[in-house]
Amino acid sequence: MSNPLSNVEMVRQQVATAARRAGRDPSAVTIIAVSKTHTIAEIEQVLAAGLNHLGENRVQELQEKWPTLGGRATWHLIGSLQTNKVKPAVEMASLIHSLDRDSLAQALAREAERLGAPVNVLVQVNVSGEESKHGIAPAELEPFLRRISQGGGLQVQGLMTMAPHASDPELARPHFRRLRELARELGTLGLPHVNLQQLSMGMSGDFEVAVEEGATLVRVGTAIFGAREPR
Repeated sequence: MSNPLSNVEMVRQQVATAARRAGRDPSAVTIIAVSKTHTIAEIEQVLAAGLNHLGENRVQELQEKWPTLGGRATWHLIGSLQTNKVKPAVEMASLIHSLDRDSLAQALAREAERLGAPVNVLVQVNVSGEESKHGIAPAELEPFLRRISQGGGLQVQGLMTMAPHASDPELARPHFRRLRELARELGTLGLPHVNLQQLSMGMSGDFEVAVEEGATLVRVGTAIFGAREPR
């Protein structure tokens, strides 16, 4: 059986080593433990290890865990978000990683107006061009950011991407590098409410490469919790 407590320390060491290889400060990288489908007891072990950033794919599952774990963690919504789930998502998640379309931006902005507070988001970019993946095409990213910046209510903290699944993590490197380049290029535009300092990229199979390429947020599930049980 996997031991989340010891796995957290192993992942921390791997992140630190990868950061130093790239001449980066390991403290600039936040590890998000992807807790989807995992039990409260398993998550408690991760919290006991001092890792308090948790990621969920589905709003419904976050709602199930909220009464027990709620304010004990900083929650990230990393999965695709339906517009009819915006209200609970904003109420529980500190950062939404998956803004990928105008209709969702508009729904989030309305919720921000209702709450009287900005909603922190990352724009998901489909760097690989895979049809199976969500995200804005790189060529459409600048006009999308310009539209968001005009509306207000949203604070774009950075970009997110998912690399194609591959057995060799090096195959993910060009995709992570491209996301970093996009953030650097578009960060010079000086758009209001757009600050592209955060890069959410890298999962259990490739997070070390992602860190080397500039990730500030890595989404690690299996390497911490072990294989997920289907729900």
